[in-house]
Amino acid sequence: MKKEIIYLKGDATTPSIDGNKIIAHICNDIGAWGKGFVLALSKRWNKPEKEYRKWYKDDSNFELGEVQYVQVSEDIYVANMIGQRDIKRGKSGPPIRYEAVDKCLEKVGEKAVELNATIHMPRIGCGLACGKWEEIEKLINKNICSRGISVYVYDIN
Repeated sequence: MKKEIIYLKGDATTPSIDGNKIIAHICNDIGAWGKGFVLALSKRWNKPEKEYRKWYKDDSNFELGEVQYVQVSEDIYVANMIGQRDIKRGKSGPPIRYEAVDKCLEKVGEKAVELNATIHMPRIGCGLACGKWEEIEKLINKNICSRGISVYVYDIN
């Protein structure tokens, strides 16, 4: 049964839902970590940043459309999703890459089914990546909500 996106006020790094949870966010493809939602993640846990930087250095499958899962507690996983090309607007437009976000969200949806998890996120891709929420929302509905997985989107109070 298809689920709807649930919008909440609060911090996506502190989901209060029972059961397994995946906190999904967008990363860039140049190994940069230090602005936007990642600051909240790093303030709470150091492992997602450490693993992301290691993944970038190892260069094993570090490319647009790929996802890295980092377990930060017994029931919380962080999904580092590479859905942003570079960190600045270029000749090809804003950093967001919807095709890559689509691939990432498909993989996160599969992982959520495997873990019987809910998904938690800020309005991914709409800050530094300069994406449009209407486009991201379509991809979330297509890849996650359509599988019957609950998605919680957090707006800062």
